[in-house]
Amino acid sequence: MQIDLRTVSIKPLRNTFDHIARRFGDKPASRYQEGTYDIQQTDIFHYRPLWEPEKILFDKSRTRIEMKDWYALKDPRQFYYGAYTIARARQQEAAESNFEMIEERGLAALVPEALRDIALDVLIPLRHVEWGGNMGNSYIAAYGYGTAITQPCLYHAMDHLAVAQYLTRMALTLDTPVALDTAKDAWMNGALWQPMRQHVENLLVLQDWFEIFVAQNLVLEGLAYPLFFDHLDSKFAAGGGTAISMMTRFMGEWSAETAKWVDAQIKVAAAESAENKQAIADWVVEYRGRTLEALAPLAGRAFGAEADAVLGEVLAAFNARCAKLGLSV
Repeated sequence: MQIDLRTVSIKPLRNTFDHIARRFGDKPASRYQEGTYDIQQTDIFHYRPLWEPEKILFDKSRTRIEMKDWYALKDPRQFYYGAYTIARARQQEAAESNFEMIEERGLAALVPEALRDIALDVLIPLRHVEWGGNMGNSYIAAYGYGTAITQPCLYHAMDHLAVAQYLTRMALTLDTPVALDTAKDAWMNGALWQPMRQHVENLLVLQDWFEIFVAQNLVLEGLAYPLFFDHLDSKFAAGGGTAISMMTRFMGEWSAETAKWVDAQIKVAAAESAENKQAIADWVVEYRGRTLEALAPLAGRAFGAEADAVLGEVLAAFNARCAKLGLSV
């Protein structure tokens, strides 16, 4: 019996979905394109929102920013659900390895008491700031327009929960569960944290979703993360607090990665029109001042007499970043 094996080439009837073909042509599309573009519902709504009957469910007028094509706000990382979860799983493995090493070798006990107290006083209450970041980006995912921006904002919201969880684990590694109660009390009642608490709570009641994007993702994170997970991290590493630096590794890597995504959105939106650029610049100026006021007492606790100099460096780097995005701030 003889068997002949032959290769048969089967031409697909279509290369991708119709809505993707209309935008990019009838050719094979990437997973990111198929999972992102032109998915936003635009018609056939069952009802208007009962809490806001003057608008439709997904309304472009929920922000001052106007775009001819909201899908111009694409993610340079090209994160769709699969790519996002794979990337974060790898980072989680690295973080878990760090925590396991610290616990197995008792490295937390080697951290000088002064640095340990700074970490407990300054980093652990940030869990509540991260919760605010989760809420803000969840709002954008719910009320924003265009999957290209709402999808990564939902991922960003979940990342804030991850940061909060790592900070929680840091508290349990450096101290007992009592440290979490102490941090919550500091957030609710401590004078050091009330400016930041007020700022975070003010962001929770903003209505313009792109204003939240600027205030939270560009300004607050653009100033706070370099302060806490760059400058303060360097202080920990230089003073014998390497274990703390190992526990905050995810935060540093994550902020560098997400900053590129945030910058891409701001740059495209600002370049769309003079009105957009002015609105974004106004928001940056407004929330930069409020954020710096909230960070000042925390920087004082973390850096002492060097606080003003460190904040100056952070501010200078942030202003240079905004200039590269075409903003006059």
